[in-house]
Amino acid sequence: MASASLPFTPLHLQLNSPNKSLSSSSSTTTRLSTRQVVFRPIRASVSEKPSVPVVPVTASEPGETKLPLKKIPGNYGVPFVGPIKDRLDYFYNQGRDEFFKSKIQKYQSTVFRTNMPPGPFIAPNPKVVALLDGKSFPVLFDVTKVEKKDLFTGTYMPSTEHTGGYRVLSYLDPSEPKHAKLKKLLFFLLRFTRDKVIPEFQASYSELFEMLEKEIAEKGKSNFQAANDQAGFNFLARAYFGTNPPDTKLGVDGPSLISKWVLFQLGPILSIGLPKYVEELLIHTFRLPPSLVKKDYQRLYEFFYESSGFFQDEAEKMGISREEACHNLLFATCFNSFGGMRFFFPNLLKWIGRCGVKLHTELAQEIRAAIRSNGGKVTMAAVEQMPLMKSVVYEGLRIEPPVPLQFGKAKKDLLIESHDAVFEVKEGEMLFGFQPFATKDPKIFKRAEEFVPDRFMGEDGERLLKHVLWSNGPETDQPSLGNKQCVGKDFVVLMSRLLVVELFRRYDSFDIEVGKSALGAAVTVTSLKRASF
Repeated sequence: MASASLPFTPLHLQLNSPNKSLSSSSSTTTRLSTRQVVFRPIRASVSEKPSVPVVPVTASEPGETKLPLKKIPGNYGVPFVGPIKDRLDYFYNQGRDEFFKSKIQKYQSTVFRTNMPPGPFIAPNPKVVALLDGKSFPVLFDVTKVEKKDLFTGTYMPSTEHTGGYRVLSYLDPSEPKHAKLKKLLFFLLRFTRDKVIPEFQASYSELFEMLEKEIAEKGKSNFQAANDQAGFNFLARAYFGTNPPDTKLGVDGPSLISKWVLFQLGPILSIGLPKYVEELLIHTFRLPPSLVKKDYQRLYEFFYESSGFFQDEAEKMGISREEACHNLLFATCFNSFGGMRFFFPNLLKWIGRCGVKLHTELAQEIRAAIRSNGGKVTMAAVEQMPLMKSVVYEGLRIEPPVPLQFGKAKKDLLIESHDAVFEVKEGEMLFGFQPFATKDPKIFKRAEEFVPDRFMGEDGERLLKHVLWSNGPETDQPSLGNKQCVGKDFVVLMSRLLVVELFRRYDSFDIEVGKSALGAAVTVTSLKRASF
């Protein structure tokens, strides 16, 4: 997962996480008239090459559709001035969501041209074609149609000085030789550590809940974010390497070092709460120098290098140097996995907390019954017997995905279909998608803006999972060496499920206060009602 949050200042991250995407499983031929386009899908594997040239298009549903071919509305404004105006609107004058909503309303289209931050002087070309509905958005996952090289953070790429001089996996396109090697290496890590995930999560988050209870008893409330940061980092280190960070030279400094390191990479697309023009000059106009976090990064690197000998041994067998493997491991762990936990866990707690006692009771009953029927232990089998809990996690990933922004550069001329029209995109144009609009598309989801806990239960609910896209691909698909879907897709889902399981295994209900934070929600726990049945 490619998101991260920065707790030491009121930051608002507007990025995509470490995401990976997937190739489409259908191709189509197109017949054009002066007023409309007719699509007749042809079933085919991505690996198959068509016997005759086809016009590449996207089509969300099988069957023949008739939609008008339209020119993409919108413009980029006067050079230099237009991108800065859009940047000021995006961060300050309107805010991110309203920035997109106002343009949809203005152009009466969910596909339009605009500029995306940071623009001058960091990003030489801020021009994008925005895809803001659930039908056009998935083209960003199709690596036969879009290139992903150096687009992880959007229209600019942070200096490789932040990653030891290497372009790490998140910035590689699947067509690059090292992409498959590095992704295979991370798959190895997940296989190697899979038996440690549940016990280490339980141990680390038992410490979190004990800390919350103690602070509530002493102060009447407890900050979930701070406790989650330490528990999350400890869990990842223990599960991946069998190393407990507080027992090493790193101590408890990991989360704060990661925050600073991430800020220096993502500053151009953050708002950190400074006065508008100070912030514009400090982080949106010029890059923060990597030298200022070099020592912090070195401390993290030394911890990972000393803890991951088995991982580096495997890398050498694949022809990857120990150093490059370690820099990739650090990025995948700290930026992707840890960053995702920092964003998603507080938000998930927020949504569950707002639903109140009725949902809490239903979750507690389901979770405890499944654990009892599996010998009193939390196992993979037990987790699979909790349909409401699983639906709640998917709904959290749908309504507030941890990877909000996606980018891809058109490899060839494309025809892209929204619900209302077909648009022509030229080779080399940058495509951009804002995922929360795609996963809250009212033409796909009923009550799209609401958190509906049981949305994904039953056969009808399961059919909607293909529209849950947080992992840089549909939830119904799997990451592979040839796509950019998140390596840890199933790992992240499991961690999120375990959080809910551990919470309601211990407590009947809880109360929270929700405020704004760097990323998502600032959750303060005010009460935890211990299990009574």
